[in-house]
This record gives sequence, C-alpha cells and structure tokens, in this order.
Amino acid sequence: MTTRRPPDFFLVGVPKAGTTALHAALAQHPGLHLSPVKEPKYYLCGDAPPPAYVGPGDAHSQREWIWRREDYLAQFDAAPEGALRGESTPFYLYSRDARRRIAADNPAARIVAVLRDPVDRAYSNWMHLWMDGLEPVGDLVAAARLERERVDAGWAPFWHYSGLGRYGEQLADLYALFDREQVLVLRYREIVDAPATTLARVFAHLGVPGIEVAEIPSDNSRGYVGPGLRAAVLGRVIRAGAYAGQFAAPEHWRRISVPIVGQLHRGGAASRPRLTPEQRAELLAPHREDIAQLEEVTGESFADWLDPDRTGGTFASRRGA
Repeated sequence: MTTRRPPDFFLVGVPKAGTTALHAALAQHPGLHLSPVKEPKYYLCGDAPPPAYVGPGDAHSQREWIWRREDYLAQFDAAPEGALRGESTPFYLYSRDARRRIAADNPAARIVAVLRDPVDRAYSNWMHLWMDGLEPVGDLVAAARLERERVDAGWAPFWHYSGLGRYGEQLADLYALFDREQVLVLRYREIVDAPATTLARVFAHLGVPGIEVAEIPSDNSRGYVGPGLRAAVLGRVIRAGAYAGQFAAPEHWRRISVPIVGQLHRGGAASRPRLTPEQRAELLAPHREDIAQLEEVTGESFADWLDPDRTGGTFASRRGA
C-alpha cells in the first residue's frame, strides 16, 4: 500500500457556494482522487472527537465526522499511482484552527476557495436548514438576529449565517499561512455561468492537464415551504428525531427521516421568495467592512454585493429552471 500522507489540495469553502458540485466535477479527472466522503471535517477536530455542538441535528451529524487520523488518511488509499489527492470541507476557510492544522500538515498544499455573496450564501444556508426541518425560525432575518446567542450556546458552524460570510478576515489569515500562488479564489457565479472556463482554471491551479467535463452537477438546492402548522409540527418531529438519531448509526436516522422530510416538502413551491431590499440591507450591514477588507486582500471588486436590490442566483435559476 502506498505510504499514507495528507491530501495535496483542499476545497476549503464556503458552504452553499457550489463546493459539492465542484467536488463532483473534479472527481471526474483521472489525475485527481477526491475523498469518497465529502466533508470529512478532519481538520476541524485536531485528532480529537468533534466538539459537542448542541444545535438541532448537530449531535447526530457530528457522528459522521472523521476525526481519527488513520481513518482520514484511509480516504485516499484508493488513489491511483501519481494522482493528486484532495478533499472538500467548506468549513475549513471559516475555522482558524483548521487553517493552521492544514498548513502544519502540508505547507505545500494547493487551496481552492469559492466565495458567494454573503447574503445569498446566508439565505441558501438558512433555506437548507429550514427545508430539512432543523431551523425552527421561519425567517432568515429573525434567525440571523439569534446568531450570537446560538454561537454562545454552542451551535455548530453551519448555523453561523453571518460569520461564515466574513471572507475578508478569513482570506487575510489564509494568506498569512500559504503563499498566494497556492490559493485560488473563485466566485460562485463563475461556477454557474462559466463552468468550463472555471474548471480549466482549477485544473491549471492544481497542475493537471485540462479535460472536458460533461457538466458540473447542479447544487443541492431545495424548494420552499412557508411557515405554517404543517411545517411547525413536522419540524418538531424532525428535530426530535435528529436528537434521538445521535444514539443510532447515522444511516439509520437518515433512512427513517426521508419520508418525514418528504412530507415537509410536499406542496412546496419551486421558487423561493425573494429577499426585500430592506431585508437584504439588514443582512448586508455586518459585512460591509469585511467586504472592503476582502477587496483590499484580493485586489478585486465585490461592489455588486453591496447593491440592496440585487437578485442572487443558483444553478437552477440561471438555467431558467
């Protein structure tokens, strides 16, 4: 067996910015081996069990984290000879400790970060949790106002709607750990609007020949079911089940939860309600200073994120679905 070693490259972020789609596309390259478990979260742990997060579903989901080093390195045992090894955990960019652990383990690693308008990202993040029946608050703005309280209470990073979008400070720290030529920063809209060109940039960054990939898979977006009695009742059932699920193998709860989540989605709208300019302005306010830092750090303009009337997009919306 080939000597086990840390990955050669990482997709470090951000959540709800197309990392699942990019992971699947890169896995089609014969010169790349992506971990079969997406989001192993190893570098969030530091060779210790995951933190005891207490948000809805957190205790259940953290049972799937790979925190033992040998289990993590085994993810790359099937890599063909000469192939570059990589993994994607979109919380690495957010975690200061994860960034340092990666730099210590493989200082020569290649890094890919995908950024998305922080308000659109938060909205997609909230929608993901709401449509999974885990988010108890049926309004993003109201949920975002609870963020500090939730962080202090020990809810997992996926609940940090605003904090996950502070890319300026995150990239400034990342550049202090890795040379700039090791880091490729993409925008979500580039994956959606110009997938072939974007993949070519990623392949070049990783140092492998370009290939034609049939299609970057769509993101894992959901429909929308508004607040109401059915959402409230089924949401409570799902959250209670997710808590109980921590005491069983993760696959058991996932199998049991499928029909319940399916009931929650029944009758949902294909399109999601748009944020009003007022909602967007409130959600954007904590990011204005950080966006200025992001522009300074990257030398690029992100002025389009500052427009309160802007309409975000997803794979589905931009393809006219």
